[in-house]
Amino acid sequence: MRRSLSIFILLFTLIAAAANGEPATNQRGSAMRYSEIPDGAYAVVAQVRAKPGKERELREITLKLVTQVRAEPNNLVYFLHEDRETPGHFVFYEIFLSQADFEAHNATPHVQSWFARLPELADGGVQVVRMEILGNRTEARR
Repeated sequence: MRRSLSIFILLFTLIAAAANGEPATNQRGSAMRYSEIPDGAYAVVAQVRAKPGKERELREITLKLVTQVRAEPNNLVYFLHEDRETPGHFVFYEIFLSQADFEAHNATPHVQSWFARLPELADGGVQVVRMEILGNRTEARR
């Protein structure tokens, strides 16, 4: 229950920043405004936990994904977080232009390679919450 609350607090914080037009880094490494993200964009909050003693290894392979995913076509936002209280607990916040773009992301060689390592490094699979961006442009204009 506490972990779920933490994830929702993180999500709320990110959405609040989006409503205020805070800049994010897009796939080209340049600043973009959250208000530029179209309504209907496909957002994901995902989490994975390392097996005891595998925190460092999971962190290393996961960090390599950041640059690769941000370079993918139609990836708008990609953040990787690690729980300060529980090293090895990683939370991703991702926005893609569409669900098809997210599915294409999951099929890339770098993501498939990462998934292939999870049985040895992660305690269970990846938990994913799939969302749709709503009212972003309306809120940003106020």
